[in-house]
Amino acid sequence: MRRFWACVLGFFCAAAHAAPPNVAAAADLKFALSEIAANYEKETGKTVKLSFGSSGNFARQIPQGAPFELLLSADEDYILQLAGQGWLRDEGRLYAIGRIALLVPHGSKLLADGELQDLRAALADGRVQRFAIANPAHAPYGRAARAALQHAGLWEKLQDKLVLGENVAQAAQFATSGSAQGGIVAWSLAKSPEVAKLGTAALLPESWHPPLRQRMALTRQAGAEASSFYAYLQQAAARAVFERYGFSLPDQ
Repeated sequence: MRRFWACVLGFFCAAAHAAPPNVAAAADLKFALSEIAANYEKETGKTVKLSFGSSGNFARQIPQGAPFELLLSADEDYILQLAGQGWLRDEGRLYAIGRIALLVPHGSKLLADGELQDLRAALADGRVQRFAIANPAHAPYGRAARAALQHAGLWEKLQDKLVLGENVAQAAQFATSGSAQGGIVAWSLAKSPEVAKLGTAALLPESWHPPLRQRMALTRQAGAEASSFYAYLQQAAARAVFERYGFSLPDQ
């Protein structure tokens, strides 16, 4: 009997100290999701472990055994592909529509112009030597930036000046640190107080690139705590934070 109760108590002690669920999130969510997670902890006493990066990289890591319980992708295609392959519980939920913006650091000779007219002029007169975007090979915001530049007829002219970030947060860092004269990044990052104090930004027309439909889903190994946070992300308080950071909500 003593051994039985020791096992029972051991179980509850282990449960009480269980590690918080691992959440993989697109880099454009760095500030919005961190705020939501802080609010979630304040309201529930529960924590989550956030990892930010490229959606494409996370989508490759999950079938390789990465211990993520929830994935928030900046491109819903990654979620749909993983769901079709059986790595997720289901196809999840669309949680936001993202936007892109031209971000220039304070003191740059490039103007924050949403129509990219000054970028065109700066390429002609030599004011731009480096320009940052996320890597289009695996970052959805990099693909959106490339599409916008192609729409404006500037993609080819920028080829030898591009500085590619591993993800859109790194591209924003390049665009504001002096490594580049500017860049195209997530509007949600440009609107954050942390980035806004480093530069100015102008929203690009959403018609210039395919929609950034952002979807989230639980993985097959998701536990109760990950499911709880997933449900919280669909509630009004979390949605209000997404909206404040410049995301469109899918049912609006």
